Amino acid sequence: MKNLRTHGKSTIVWVLMGLMVLGLGGFGVTSFSGGSTSIGSVGDTTITADEYVRALRNQLNAYQQQTGQAISMAQAQTMGLPQAVQAQLIAAAALEEQARRIGVAVGDEQVRQNILEAPAFRGPTGSFDRAAYADVLRRENLSEAEFEREVRTDEARLLIQRAVTGGVAAPKVAVDTTARWILERRDVAWRELTPDMLPTPIAEPDEATLRAWHSANADRFTAPELRKITYVWLTPEMLAPQVQLDEAALRAAYDANIDEYQRPERRLVSRLVFPSAEEAQAAKAQIDAGTAPFEAFVLERGLQPEDVEEGEVSQADLGAAGEAVFATNQTGVVGPVQTDLGPALFNIHAILEPVNTPFEDARETLRAEAAVDRAARDIEERSSDYEDLLAGGATLEQVAEETELELGSLDWSEGGEPAEGSIAGYQAFRDRAAEASEADFPELASLDDGGVFALRLDAIVPPTLRPFEDVRAEVEADWRRSETHRQLLALAEEQRLDAPAPQGQPAPEWTVAQDITRDGWIEGVPADTVARAFALSAPGEIGVVGAENRVILLRLDAITRADLAAEDSRPVGDAVKDRLDQSLQSDVFDYYARAVQREAGIRLDQSAVDAINAQVQ
Repeated sequence: MKNLRTHGKSTIVWVLMGLMVLGLGGFGVTSFSGGSTSIGSVGDTTITADEYVRALRNQLNAYQQQTGQAISMAQAQTMGLPQAVQAQLIAAAALEEQARRIGVAVGDEQVRQNILEAPAFRGPTGSFDRAAYADVLRRENLSEAEFEREVRTDEARLLIQRAVTGGVAAPKVAVDTTARWILERRDVAWRELTPDMLPTPIAEPDEATLRAWHSANADRFTAPELRKITYVWLTPEMLAPQVQLDEAALRAAYDANIDEYQRPERRLVSRLVFPSAEEAQAAKAQIDAGTAPFEAFVLERGLQPEDVEEGEVSQADLGAAGEAVFATNQTGVVGPVQTDLGPALFNIHAILEPVNTPFEDARETLRAEAAVDRAARDIEERSSDYEDLLAGGATLEQVAEETELELGSLDWSEGGEPAEGSIAGYQAFRDRAAEASEADFPELASLDDGGVFALRLDAIVPPTLRPFEDVRAEVEADWRRSETHRQLLALAEEQRLDAPAPQGQPAPEWTVAQDITRDGWIEGVPADTVARAFALSAPGEIGVVGAENRVILLRLDAITRADLAAEDSRPVGDAVKDRLDQSLQSDVFDYYARAVQREAGIRLDQSAVDAINAQVQ
């Protein structure tokens, strides 16, 4: 749906004023620099180069904010952004010209009120602050007279827009029809046809049939574009075996992570505190008798099980209660035990055995981890040397000979499954491989595990149809799937035409799905089934769904019309009315703006536009 508000000429005015109307606001930008160079005009109203520059930059910045990615002018031109900005500026100028012609003007009081209400001009007290007003205009290189003229022009355009679109509303019959369409519900029944239901097995295809299938469906048997790539790389794991670590460093790593190697017995427990020992004892008796679980008393206190969880604790963590909780070798509830908070029951969920790994047993694990960490630091320190070699013109082969980086090559295709341990498993490599050209020089790049790599694109092999002999098994399997699907569709069509209308309850072989909405789903069937269900016209009608290589017979059992007077229907009706109103208003205003442009006449200096496009980045 179109939106009457665009962005352009008065972007700063709209930001400052915060005008929340259908709005012309933003057909261009204010001429902050006061420049008078023109890129075009509508009638006697000029569109300045400064307006176009600011509007274009606003669009580029808005795109970057929405996507999180910078956009070049070349990309913007491909997307049509400059043309959209020009159209917005032309529309704004046309309305400004129309306002001048018919004498639409805005009084000083309205301009004053808009400025006083602008959030950007409010001071610490929340009211208009003249110092803030002057400061904002100074930063934007605007005089007060220039800014107030822009506010006045914006308001005049708004008056025209309100006059054109005011009172335009969607007919009630259109709103009601659309709302009923959205809110309609249906009951359906479905059953799936499977290959074992076919009257005869699928015939064996001959060689000619398979070769014809191979040719007719070449896209299915075409190898993707291959990029032949040579690369060098080095990861911390590759360099780790060369790293030398002394015994003191390993001992220090062991001590720094002692909790991993030396842990006392621990238990997973929950604790529930009671107001008195008598209540705690009574609860324990019921738990022991099996008449109530521990969790029942938790809920009785208005708590949830997670509220009383203590997590993984040692005997020392529990203080005075530790001895009682660790005295048993079984899970379950113990207590009552006196705690700092009062008498409590402890529910032991699991018993975790103590960990006692001496340094000698942990040495190899410590060495592997420490070596990888040290290797990552070494690679970072040596990266500048690798970069210098590449910048000096060294080939990848020479870099591999002179450094620790390892040389490799592969045939890479986008979307291919990388081999175990392959450099293609790294996203950074795949991104670089996809965008590289044969003219690029290798550059050092980082991997997400601390490694580095550089690559060279040696050649591009275009998509190629694989020979029939190499893919004969795939061709036959594909033909069988297609032929099976075709015959199942034919069988479904026969059964659809022969099936009697439903009487009473659905037959047992049908699965029922009731109260389905247009945006809903039916469990166990392809998504297209819902759309097909709403395409059937009357109860008793049977349709065929062929999707996701499955064939479904679908029967419409009932249609439930929407009650627009129902409470839950009203929000939908209101939303439909708003959308249809806006759509009609947008169309009416668009026709009016185009007519104004044709009547006033448009002039556009394409050479000036091209010059600006070449400069804006």
